[in-house]
Amino acid sequence: MSYSQIAAVAVLAAVAMDFIFLQTRLIRRKAFWTSYAIILPFQLLTNWWLTSRAIVQYKSSTIVGWRIASAPVEDLFFGFALILGVLSLWVHWGKEKRK
Repeated sequence: MSYSQIAAVAVLAAVAMDFIFLQTRLIRRKAFWTSYAIILPFQLLTNWWLTSRAIVQYKSSTIVGWRIASAPVEDLFFGFALILGVLSLWVHWGKEKRK
């Protein structure tokens, strides 16, 4: 499985977790997109730092080839999935704790 495929599956899994399993529906909330807009520049900066200095390297056969801030575009998808997944769990556990 390529990194591109893993990133796509991660996004689908995170959205399914948000909508179906946890039913937090964060991607419909302005607060989520505001949080993501705050996190994204730091993700791009970190990706740039790690990839431009060859600390992290990607085999060209496992990625699409498009790069943003010297990192593969798949990193943005994977990062989105991680952020959505963590925030969905956080909101879900917060609701459960209040019951």
